[in-house]
Amino acid sequence: MGVIEIESEAFYALVDEIVSRIKQEQGITEDKWILSDEAMKLLGIKSKTTLQKIRDEGKIRFTQPEKKIILYDRESIMQYLDNHTIEPF
Repeated sequence: MGVIEIESEAFYALVDEIVSRIKQEQGITEDKWILSDEAMKLLGIKSKTTLQKIRDEGKIRFTQPEKKIILYDRESIMQYLDNHTIEPF
């Protein structure tokens, strides 16, 4: 068995390409679970405190696989935004 050695940057680029191809083949366009930064971007907020308040009030779904990692459910964020949509007159 041989060993292949590549730079870490090339390795991560390769992993990203593999993930992209798998998503494309499976028809997956977006990740179900997203990080805080992307959740805040979708919600149009800049404060992590506001995001925590929305989370603590049970308005959006989240998971905490590790103590310092909180992931948010993209679909529940979109539902939250739909629920707070104001229809035109």
